[in-house]
Order: sequence, then structure tokens, then C-alpha cells
Amino acid sequence: MPRLVLASSSPYRRQLLERLALPFTWAAPDIDESHRPNETPTALAHRLALGKAQAVTAQFPEHLIIGSDQLALFEDDILGKPGNHATACANLRRFSGQRVRFMTGLALVDTANGRHWVTHDTYDVHFRQLSDAEIEAYVSRERPFDSAGSFRMEGLGIALFERFEGNDPNTLIGLPLMRLCELLREAGMDPLAAAPQGS
Repeated sequence: MPRLVLASSSPYRRQLLERLALPFTWAAPDIDESHRPNETPTALAHRLALGKAQAVTAQFPEHLIIGSDQLALFEDDILGKPGNHATACANLRRFSGQRVRFMTGLALVDTANGRHWVTHDTYDVHFRQLSDAEIEAYVSRERPFDSAGSFRMEGLGIALFERFEGNDPNTLIGLPLMRLCELLREAGMDPLAAAPQGS
């Protein structure tokens, strides 16, 4: 079994992790993703990312486990997955012509050595002015009900924006690969090494 584990059921995160060319397996975590009273966006992103990784530790006692979770931040609101058509359309109407910040929490749990790291990355998107017809057409075609921000960057969502600001566009899809590489190196698994250390 690979030493690296992705604690996520997201096919998009799996596709991103495949870019590092490291063997890995994945498992779907089951955690409560609700926002706690007075919890800051950073605290929430960190808690959910770490919680996802920790949720599968019993299955993987000698592994490096990756957890990640994404929030959309707009006008002091923390927005998770819309869940349905009406909410997705309402979100996109609010976002039309506006800047929305995405915060993606990232955790790496080393179950073999009892260590963990938690961080996050942010990425800003500037939405075009969107008509109701465009919003309705987009949501009907792509059904982004399980995506924070009510769009999928991996698909037709690119047509919603006029520009981006950030260091790592993978953050917007849901897995900050640049920061993940930093954490993996700290844990002794360098993606650029001929053979990962400690394997």
C-alpha cells in the first residue's frame, strides 16, 4: 500500500495530487463540517482540513495523510457548498462583478511519528458582471452544488471570471500543491527525489 493517503472523496483533489507523481491511496472522511459560533475562517479551514485527515488515521497507522477543505469568503460571510440549484444561483448573483476570496485549509498528519502540520492558502477571483440568464445556464449545465463558491474551476466555471489573484491556482480547485510540497518535504517525502525519503 502507498505511504501517502488523501483523505478526500473529491475526484478533483485526486487529479491534482496525481500531478506530483507520488503513489497514493485515498479514503473518504466523514466529519461534521458545520461552522461553530465565533469561529474565524482560518480556524474553520484549519479544523476541517485536520479533521478530515484525522478521521481516517485508524485505517492508516504508518502513513502521511493529507486533509483539505475549502471556504468561500464574501462580505463577512463564510460560504460552504451550496447544496442546491437555488442557493448556487443566489450565490452567483451576489458574486456578479465582485471579488470573492477562497481559503483552502491543508493538513498533513504523520501517523507513524505522531506529528502533524496545518496551514492554508488563499486565492481571489474577480467575477464578470453576470446576467440572470448566464447564471441560470451555468448552474443548470454544471450543477456545482458540492463546490464552495457555487462553481467548478475545472470546468465551465472559467467563463464566469475576469481575473484571478493568488500564488497557486490549484488552491482554487481545492488542493494547494505548492504548500503541500513544502509539507511533504518537511515530513521526508520530497516529490522531486528519485526515491522518497523514509520509504
